[in-house]
Amino acid sequence: MARLVLIHATRLAMEPIEQTLRQDWPEAEVVSILEEGLSIDRARPAASNEDLDRRIVALARYGESIAADGILYTCSAFGQGIEEAARTSPLPVLKPNESMFKSAFKAGDRVAMVYTFEPAVAGMEREFREEAARRRPSATIRSILAPGARDALQAGDADTHNRIIAETAENVTDADVILLAHFSMAPAAIVTREMTRTPVLTSPEAAVEEMKQLIAGKKDQA
Repeated sequence: MARLVLIHATRLAMEPIEQTLRQDWPEAEVVSILEEGLSIDRARPAASNEDLDRRIVALARYGESIAADGILYTCSAFGQGIEEAARTSPLPVLKPNESMFKSAFKAGDRVAMVYTFEPAVAGMEREFREEAARRRPSATIRSILAPGARDALQAGDADTHNRIIAETAENVTDADVILLAHFSMAPAAIVTREMTRTPVLTSPEAAVEEMKQLIAGKKDQA
């Protein structure tokens, strides 16, 4: 059995990834770590990027100490810290969206990314361009806000959250693929796919598939 440590900076991301794991990798042993101060401080900001990166790396070290086989971060606002955690870890460590970006490149050059949490966007676009330079240099990304969706979700109105995201995606007519930027947006995928013919990708689905492969490969090498 593989032990997968999930590191969350908001509880909004927890249920979407745990639901995906129940569906797509039910045999995995899942340990969730929640540190909400990261998102709070990132949004204000109340801490320096260096301090946030240090805290992100420290969480990876904790995951290693509890015998994780792999570590998956679920908040898309901390890419540089996660990159450092991955570079210094003996385990497979994934950023929230890198697997989704890799899948997007298979769909075409024109990538639209619907988002709800503005502080994460600049870092995600940077990560996309870096990944595109390695895998598909002709790919471009356009980010589109789903206004009010995150507020609705935080207020407990998941239906409105999902509807706003789906309507935003429906209006995207010039993309080869649509990305739902954050783990918390994954529950909107079903209704979004009903409202557009453009392929829709989510971070949890792509990340779980890649992590399964990475951990299996690591165990085969042992």
